Amino acid sequence: MPSTRLETRAGWIGNRHEALIAAVQRALVEAIRIPEQDRDIRIVEYPLHSFAPPTGKGANYTVVEIALFTGRSIEAKRRLYAALVGELAAFGIAASDLKIILHDVPRENWGLGGKAAVDIELGFKVEV
Repeated sequence: MPSTRLETRAGWIGNRHEALIAAVQRALVEAIRIPEQDRDIRIVEYPLHSFAPPTGKGANYTVVEIALFTGRSIEAKRRLYAALVGELAAFGIAASDLKIILHDVPRENWGLGGKAAVDIELGFKVEV
């Protein structure tokens, strides 16, 4: 049940928001083995004057932050980094213009439906 946010400059995505969300979801399913229907992805676009990427980055510079349950192996995280680079290349995001930040959150610190996630049967394996 990762919670994913993409942040970037406004304008370059155009009418491809749904396709971009689908690409990110494919990467998550492939890399960390979440169920396909387990989706929580948001795109935040900033006006040019409100988003200052590092020097030398392209117009499509994007930051992807993913909060996910603690337990994924380094191999799964590496798969995720590579899958996101592969999927987002189709949108003109170069690997050098993509920053991915993972936040490992213990299940007891994640509330779902008024319950701690540690007390809920998730229906999928976190330790991949």
